[in-house]
Amino acid sequence: MLKIYKIDASPVIDFAAEELKKYLRMMMPNDGEITIEYKPDAREGFRLGLMQTFGLDVSDAENTELDDILYMDTDGEGGIIAGDNARSVLLAVYEYLRQNGCRFLFPGVDGELIPIQRIAPVKYRYKPSMRYRGQVNESATSQRAMLETIDFGPKVGQNCYMIQFFIPRDYYNQYYGHNNNPLRNPEPLTETGVLQYRRVCEAEIAKRGLQFHDAGHGFTIEPFGISSTDFDARDEAIYPKEAIDCMPLIDGKRGFFIPPFAKGGKHGYPIYTNFCMSNPVARRKVVDFIIDYARRGSNVDYLHVWLSDGSNNHCECEGCVKKTTTDWYITMLNEVDAEMTRLGMKNRIVLIGYVDTIFPPETERLLNPDRFTFMIAPISRTYTKSLDEPIENTEVQRFNRNKNKFPKSLSSYLAYNRAWQKVFPGASFSFEYYFWIPQYRDPSSLALSKRILEDTLLYEAEGLDGVLEDGSQRSYFPTGFPFYLYSRILYDTSLTYEEIAEEYFSAAFGEDWKVFFAYLEGIEGAIDIRYLSGELSSDKEIGKYYNPALAEDFGKVEAICDEAEKAVKAHYNMPFRAQTVSVRLIERHIEYCRRLARALIQKCRGEDNAAKAEFKGLWDAFNRYEFEMEANYDHSLCMAALNAVFNTPSNIPTGDDEPLLNVDLKPND
Repeated sequence: MLKIYKIDASPVIDFAAEELKKYLRMMMPNDGEITIEYKPDAREGFRLGLMQTFGLDVSDAENTELDDILYMDTDGEGGIIAGDNARSVLLAVYEYLRQNGCRFLFPGVDGELIPIQRIAPVKYRYKPSMRYRGQVNESATSQRAMLETIDFGPKVGQNCYMIQFFIPRDYYNQYYGHNNNPLRNPEPLTETGVLQYRRVCEAEIAKRGLQFHDAGHGFTIEPFGISSTDFDARDEAIYPKEAIDCMPLIDGKRGFFIPPFAKGGKHGYPIYTNFCMSNPVARRKVVDFIIDYARRGSNVDYLHVWLSDGSNNHCECEGCVKKTTTDWYITMLNEVDAEMTRLGMKNRIVLIGYVDTIFPPETERLLNPDRFTFMIAPISRTYTKSLDEPIENTEVQRFNRNKNKFPKSLSSYLAYNRAWQKVFPGASFSFEYYFWIPQYRDPSSLALSKRILEDTLLYEAEGLDGVLEDGSQRSYFPTGFPFYLYSRILYDTSLTYEEIAEEYFSAAFGEDWKVFFAYLEGIEGAIDIRYLSGELSSDKEIGKYYNPALAEDFGKVEAICDEAEKAVKAHYNMPFRAQTVSVRLIERHIEYCRRLARALIQKCRGEDNAAKAEFKGLWDAFNRYEFEMEANYDHSLCMAALNAVFNTPSNIPTGDDEPLLNVDLKPND
């Protein structure tokens, strides 16, 4: 009978011990009970605890609270599984299981592949390549998806989780409202219900010892009594005049900002609205709100203090125009820091280079840089390439109030990041969007996977210490490979695309995995990620999706899918549940690609009405399939992303648009 001893007392180590027991019982179901006991002086069995307690060296950790080191020295009966902090002990347990053949392919029990076999000895010590490795809530979110995602992250080596917004009601209601699927009745949640869900998520994050990143947008309106819980337009008349007087002055009027997708609308959107930052009374309200929120959030490791979710919408009053938006931002953050210092608060704050704050400050500097971590958020970049030119050849523009043009390449964003590094040389990481809209511009998922790997190596070379990924919690269609690769490459940047692909696909599809991988490679070649990204037009004066020559490539999808169907039929019921689910997802993906390719054949020829009709057939079919697939597939986001393609007329020139910015993702059909 195996025994597990906890050498250090910690709720996270308690959980790590329970997880080790659970999966060892699954691996060796006939070997009897496994006991767990707190015994600091244990000399046998599995011993779980801090490396420092075992007298092991942790000097390569710059900060043992933030940096993970995983240590294992085990045989067939037990041994040491340790980390330099409690979270790292849990990560070490999961890595020990991975090295013993366990695979976690996507969230939930259906994504677990646990072999039945004897445990093998493991000797291992490793400090992950990146400090920040995690995910952020976004898009149509169910509570089940949230909890399963939080549970899944550390199983694939992640150590962070971020919850955006004080009450993320809009994300939950994108799912529970079922507004993109007429076959499902709406089940909207109240603010109180969402707040309760949020607190449960926080408890699950704490149970695993994950770095908890919190908040983000909302600080520009909540201090004035204006809710940030939804993304809707609102009438300024329902708010006190003193609140509206703190909103930005744009084109001679103070009020809520009307983003480009809503031009012509009667009311603006608070969530996209900044505030009059030169107004000392308004700025004090924001500072006091931040301090109050931080004091109540003792469980928060990193408080993200961002401006609004809109761009080119900053105050044009006589005071505000004296400094750039970023300089006012730094002014405000210094005031927050001064108050935190006075109160003895140790909170870490993340500041963001997002739209108008990608431009580094010109006159102001952070007075206490140790409190801050910088995060670059390349939202307007393309995902069809990593670098379009050397970073040093990329020009960094000066801030141009409410007339800024935003970068379309990662090269440009990294050039801005270098400019930021000159004024703030402290810790930094990236906030990426792979599993938001971009994932639905690559039906194969392989082109995006390659981009993730290339980007991560670039980020590492540029001195960024990780990535938080802002995307759907259900990004595992057609497979979980892109997310698995994202997690593994942040953990170990020495891994290759081929190594991670073989590890994932051989687990997901068994010994014939190359057949399924070849299917996705075929789709990658037939449906170019550049086309759905609007970057492959043969005549931009006609439209961003006009390219009749591509009809031949799209036409190849039928034969590719015919071959894949044979593989699905031959592997329909697999030895492991995770493999069966993986094959069934490919079955649905085959239909998805057939229908999508038919629509794209019409679209690339400029036959918009015929393309819309084909797309409607895809939408109707997946309305029916959503419930069976929803743990892995975000139907609401997928249809919204594709709808943006098929509702863009072919006879409108592309112009100088900004991809991903200010996009209304609610389908209008």
